[in-house]
Amino acid sequence: IYHVTLDKKLTANDLAEIKKGVRLIPEGIAVVDEISYIENRPKNEVGLEIHIGWNRVVRRIFEKLGYKVEALDRVSFAGLTKKGLNRGDYRPLTELEVNFLKMM
Repeated sequence: IYHVTLDKKLTANDLAEIKKGVRLIPEGIAVVDEISYIENRPKNEVGLEIHIGWNRVVRRIFEKLGYKVEALDRVSFAGLTKKGLNRGDYRPLTELEVNFLKMM
């Protein structure tokens, strides 16, 4: 899950276009699991959930539609978050988190 900040407001039409999937060359159609405006934030900030790992896929989706990604923050990965951690910090995973990752 990503928090994306764009150089301009994302239009409702482009939001719908991204929901349908965006064709990227050479891989094909980039399917987005979820995309939405972030509540109580400007319309140039969106949340995006994606399960494909193509190179720079998030930036390329928005660039294809004429947007520049000004900030990109991975909020969650495989159920893990960085909540409570300062930039550059880390913490050991709990036993439960390790077991969950092994089941994936």
